[in-house]
Amino acid sequence: MTDFFDGKKFLKTVPSRPGVYTMYGKDDLCLYVGKARNLKNRVGSYFRNTGLTTKTMVMVSKIERMDVQITRSDNEALLLEYNLIQSLKPRYNIMMRDDKSYPYIRLTDEAFPRLTFYRGSTRRSGQFFGPYPNAGAVRETVNQIHKIIPLRQCKDSVFKNRTRPCLQHQIGRCSAPCTTEISREAYLEDINQARLLLSGDDTTLDKELNQKMELFAAELRFEEAARFRDRIRQLRMVKAGQFVAQLSGDVDVIALAREGLTFCVSILTVRDGMNLGQKNIISSSSRETEDNEILGAFLSQHYMRQKPPSELILPTEPVDSDILANALSQISGYKVQIKSVVRGKRDRWLQMAQLNAKEYLARHLQDEGNNLKKLEELSSLLELDSIPERIECFDISHTMGERTVASCVVFDQQGPVNGEYRRFNIKQDTRGDDYAAMGEALDRRYRRVLEGEGQMPDLLLVDGGIGQFNRARKVLDELGLSELRIVGVAKGLERRSGQERLFLSRSEQPTILDHLSGASHLIQAIRDEAHRFAITGHRARRQKARTVSKLEQIEGIGAVKRRALLNHFGGLRQVTQASLEELLNVPGINRKLADKLFVELKN
Repeated sequence: MTDFFDGKKFLKTVPSRPGVYTMYGKDDLCLYVGKARNLKNRVGSYFRNTGLTTKTMVMVSKIERMDVQITRSDNEALLLEYNLIQSLKPRYNIMMRDDKSYPYIRLTDEAFPRLTFYRGSTRRSGQFFGPYPNAGAVRETVNQIHKIIPLRQCKDSVFKNRTRPCLQHQIGRCSAPCTTEISREAYLEDINQARLLLSGDDTTLDKELNQKMELFAAELRFEEAARFRDRIRQLRMVKAGQFVAQLSGDVDVIALAREGLTFCVSILTVRDGMNLGQKNIISSSSRETEDNEILGAFLSQHYMRQKPPSELILPTEPVDSDILANALSQISGYKVQIKSVVRGKRDRWLQMAQLNAKEYLARHLQDEGNNLKKLEELSSLLELDSIPERIECFDISHTMGERTVASCVVFDQQGPVNGEYRRFNIKQDTRGDDYAAMGEALDRRYRRVLEGEGQMPDLLLVDGGIGQFNRARKVLDELGLSELRIVGVAKGLERRSGQERLFLSRSEQPTILDHLSGASHLIQAIRDEAHRFAITGHRARRQKARTVSKLEQIEGIGAVKRRALLNHFGGLRQVTQASLEELLNVPGINRKLADKLFVELKN
């Protein structure tokens, strides 16, 4: 209590009704917004003589005035509290600052609909499936659907101007409605099958596909029957490879990890019994808080923005659990259960989520703020819809056109993802033509991604100027990937770092980066890593061509065994890195030869 505000006097005017209270400090700055089933009891708890934490006492000492708003119900109080927190941004409230909304799969309502990645309000036209925990989960799901059901992927501007089927049709990922290779009626049947797959109704879809296969076979239309037979086979392969959560229905498993005033809330998403992945949200509190208060704040803020599942599993019961459950049920239109005491499979999933939350928080604290801040600056600079979760960068290295190698490095929001780096030995005789080498590397990389090998990035960087940019744009357009954002990164004057020029389109003048900005440092780091990876790959390839293989120098290893070793491990470097047990698994390699190989190759 302060000289400016008499809390006990104010308390006499507060009713014993549900509602929301707001604390204001100097210059009418909002300090805190809270809800209460009984306003008099809750507000009175701040002005008692004992039992307050140090942080709460500091907050109370700054109060200059308070307001209360009575509501008709607890649910109304929850909604009002959320709206006031979002508009007033109180200093002492726990703010769950998620970097972006959850992504969805959107089925457009065009004459020939398509599946697209989508963020934003679901009030737009079309049908939405999700939410998914991250962009990678959306792209993986869409990629699996295109393996089974060949739907169009191009924008309307491309679709309306096609005169012949694109590469997607040639590899069996599109039925080419743009050139009437399929009727609208047949295409809409495929769309309905995609709906069933996205809704988790695999049984109905499997039954429908079998019926069509048998119908066409009975009519001796064997090509059509074979097409549906292949779809059934692909559907079963996808189902076999999916991670079954062994939790029925729709469930969010929510875990909490804390370190000081910083905490991580982790949400493991299960939809239709399938584990869609985990999303982590880092935030902090300006005062000491209990776990149940953090979880209560998370539920009341997060699920006002996102549609809740029918079951929420938490490590401890949140503040006002019953109010939250009733409010979420009312908002969603179905019963939402909040559970904090679980056993069996649910308990094991909760423990796993807790472990993931702790590990994620530890990683975050290690390099807190650095990488994310740079990504935010880059996202703002390029006017992206959201912070990129995956960036790929390509570079070319050769010596006078000899042994050309292209590198592809991958960065996510935590930094480099070394395990997903790739090199491409350029096969065509480019004779030092970097544009041609870049085109081949990009074509090979993203053709494989379209075939299901790897993940599509949110942003593509190519080392070079307008020439490399234009070649990259042409290759991606030919692959039907015109939506992928590309940036050409050219060296500045005198090839100095920090003076890079960015090419964002075919027509615009290059953008000059501020050498002190976080975005500039991030682009430099990614470009330099791609350059390093390309150079080391080129030097290794050149050296290999000019020297005798170690395998040829080992007695007892002839041409047949050399071929067996290289085929088994995929290359000489992998052979040199193999363990003794791995060498013994190669056909024709006995214990004596394995021992000799292991000793010779390690020297």
